Amino acid sequence: MTTMGRWLVGKVNSGLVRGFLLVVGLFWLVPTIGLLISSLRSPEDLSAGGWWTVFSEPSQLTFASYRKLLENGDITDSLVNTVLITVPATLLVVFIGSLAGYAFAWMEFPGRDWWFLAVVGLLVVPVQVALIPIAELFGKLGLFGSVFGVILFHVGFGLPFAVFLLRNFFAEIPRELLEAARLDGAGELRLFFRVVMPLGAPAIASLAIFQFLWVWNDMLVALVFTDAGSQPITVALQTQVRQFGNNIDVLAPGAFISMVIPLAVFFAFQRQFVSGVMAGAVK
Repeated sequence: MTTMGRWLVGKVNSGLVRGFLLVVGLFWLVPTIGLLISSLRSPEDLSAGGWWTVFSEPSQLTFASYRKLLENGDITDSLVNTVLITVPATLLVVFIGSLAGYAFAWMEFPGRDWWFLAVVGLLVVPVQVALIPIAELFGKLGLFGSVFGVILFHVGFGLPFAVFLLRNFFAEIPRELLEAARLDGAGELRLFFRVVMPLGAPAIASLAIFQFLWVWNDMLVALVFTDAGSQPITVALQTQVRQFGNNIDVLAPGAFISMVIPLAVFFAFQRQFVSGVMAGAVK
């Protein structure tokens, strides 16, 4: 007798369901396609009709909006600031989180489990709770409104998840492998860089993608801790929206560039990301 589970599996594997999922995926891409086409139209064409009119009038497509975008100092500076914030915040979280995760997984020190529980407890602390106290602290230290201050905030709130994720992944490495490396004379640092890091590459890649996307797309922290000279692209676009009538041709290409860069990063590390997710699921 066919069970409900087998019946559902058979339906999912059918060509009809696959076709339906393909249609859903195409509909999901419609906003992205619309944003891309809008970024390639002139302000006059944008005001005259919807982006779908380009299929009947392909002559509307132009790169003039992107040229104007590159001439907009606020947008280009904000893109540079976004890179200056996102790359260090991602690398620091990955590096420090990897060291801490290895220490919690394989090194013995007083109160190790209690310290790890404290780190896990920090996962439930919302970002909003820390905004005002840290803003006051940064003001006293002279970090408020600087790129470095934003990096420190993202690193501080990214580390608990990084330590939790990597500690659990590193703990699954066979003890015999580490003991064999120690017998060959490997110290803790050499063991970490030569054995643990290569084995943990899928989890590290997954963490890097999560952290990169979170920092790149962040606007709340940037709104609080940056000023006009250190604002990232998310804040710059939000500022441009206030002047929507004067720079509609800047918003679409700016928004598309802001979206396509993290997508490119994700697809570049897609294989490692999937490997990390599957490894975590198997374990």
